[in-house]
Amino acid sequence: MPTDHPILFFDGVCNLCNGAVQWFITHDEEGVLRFASLQSDLAQELLPRAGIDPSALSSLVLYEAGAAYTQSAGALRAAKHLNGWPKPLATVLSWFPRFLSDGVYDLIATNRYRWFGKQEACLLPRPEWKARFVG
Repeated sequence: MPTDHPILFFDGVCNLCNGAVQWFITHDEEGVLRFASLQSDLAQELLPRAGIDPSALSSLVLYEAGAAYTQSAGALRAAKHLNGWPKPLATVLSWFPRFLSDGVYDLIATNRYRWFGKQEACLLPRPEWKARFVG
């Protein structure tokens, strides 16, 4: 099971989520993060073990060392694995009260299809990124 790296689960049909994954890949120069859609068999297998129902999510989920982090905590914790400016920015943003950061996160997540659109099916990764996708 590919759990030796943190896995960022995302909504595979969401345009915003797919853009976020591309952003994470380009800023993760060391290749620490792995990626899988919430619709994948891997999400259906791993997330319930961490107390998360993958079908009830409108959030990125970072799965790391057997624990799952959702909403702003998941996104910010994933950003801390990146190189350059995203890492210190994520640290500063994590100091904000969780109800505020989750409130902003939930507003965007609730409206993501309306604002950014969605695909009919999960997009396939670029060939050069294929090894970073699991599940």
